[in-house]
Amino acid sequence: MKTGIKVAVRILAIVAILVVSSMVYVVKPNESALVKQFGRVVAVHSEPGIYFKIPVIQDVNQINTAERLYDLEASDVITSDKKTMIADCFAIWKVEDPLKFYQTLTSPSMAESRIDVSVYNSMKNVISSTPQTQVISGKDGSLSMSILESIDGMDNYGITVSDVEMKLLDLPEDNKDSVYQRMISERNVISAQYTAEGKQQAKEITNQVDSTVRVMLSEAQTEAAQLEAEGDAQYYATLAEAYNSSDEARAFYQFIIGLDAVKTSLENGGTIVIDESSPLYSVIQNR
Repeated sequence: MKTGIKVAVRILAIVAILVVSSMVYVVKPNESALVKQFGRVVAVHSEPGIYFKIPVIQDVNQINTAERLYDLEASDVITSDKKTMIADCFAIWKVEDPLKFYQTLTSPSMAESRIDVSVYNSMKNVISSTPQTQVISGKDGSLSMSILESIDGMDNYGITVSDVEMKLLDLPEDNKDSVYQRMISERNVISAQYTAEGKQQAKEITNQVDSTVRVMLSEAQTEAAQLEAEGDAQYYATLAEAYNSSDEARAFYQFIIGLDAVKTSLENGGTIVIDESSPLYSVIQNR
């Protein structure tokens, strides 16, 4: 009897554990749970925790709501100036509305198929309306931003695409060299234009400076001549005043002028003849 009771208790315990385990489910972080009853969703739980359901009648679908990466296949695209390029990118996406996602796509593979079409169409539309040179310069991130902004309709499936990044954006190998040479030629033309404009501006600045210098030099020369004339006038006025003041002063200035003449003649290697009665003779002879 006791053995039979123990076996029955163990069986009941196992059944209780199985019943409880069929009633309990766990929602983890970055996860949502859809509770279905007879195929119809009756509850959505997105907060992490432990939840209960009715065994047999209800079942649960777990949906990952974390961000995921989808890598698109590399493809050919054509720019607005009819140049072919190779583009390879990836998209970051996540389930935003679990119920809508389940009702429209049901699985991540179907979501990625929809993302593949939408991102490729957006990339093709953006690049097809952009010249090749701008496409190449858009590698800094502006092109990816334009592609991301052009993606629409994802909210209809309960998903969002948060980022699109270019892994490769290059020219086909068969015409890469010719395109690069053309781009180099265009850059050389632009460089020559900038150089010519710089030289023209430098010439204009130099001419302006030269004109200013000529005006300043002319004004300085005019002022110097005016000051020199005023000095000469003052000198001759002083000399005349002193010369006419008395006979002794007149004789003295004549003597000084004579000395200056003698000095100038001797400095130039000349020869002078002085009468012994001349005052200069006494000065030269130290008498």
